[in-house]
Amino acid sequence: MSERIERLISEGEINERIEQVAAQISRDYAGQSLHLICILKGAAMFMCDLAKRIRNDNVTMDFMSVSSYGAGTVTSGIVRIVKDLDEPLEGKNVLIVEDIVDTGHTLSHLRRILLERQPKSIEICTLLNKPSRREKEVPVKYSCFEIPDRFVVGYGLDYDQRYRNLPYIGVVNFD
Repeated sequence: MSERIERLISEGEINERIEQVAAQISRDYAGQSLHLICILKGAAMFMCDLAKRIRNDNVTMDFMSVSSYGAGTVTSGIVRIVKDLDEPLEGKNVLIVEDIVDTGHTLSHLRRILLERQPKSIEICTLLNKPSRREKEVPVKYSCFEIPDRFVVGYGLDYDQRYRNLPYIGVVNFD
């Protein structure tokens, strides 16, 4: 089976929208500390670009790896923590930075776990949002793009670990 990638969101559109979302986050957390949690591997590019644009002197970062996908294109429904956080969350304003919110199962589970660590606040920021696939409601405060129910890659998102390096978001068409 081979695949073809059709461009959905350009690099320029991504950069422009991240600038807008970062400005909103900067306003919302003005004068406060903010702890970003990057959900690896898919959100790494997004979080780096987002963090550079947040105008706040007190931004910290941590990384977490959570898996609910194997090598395929459909979630397994089983959420595994592959890498946990290095820092405690107690009393912190936490912003979970995710690449895509699809069914909501992973983020719902993850949010529940992180709330048990007693942060001051916890919000979600995602690059891509697929509300048509939502099975579990999750409170997404910041969303860059709402997309249709298609399998997408690029800008950190992958298909079997490939295509993460694309500077745009593309739809995978399987031939």
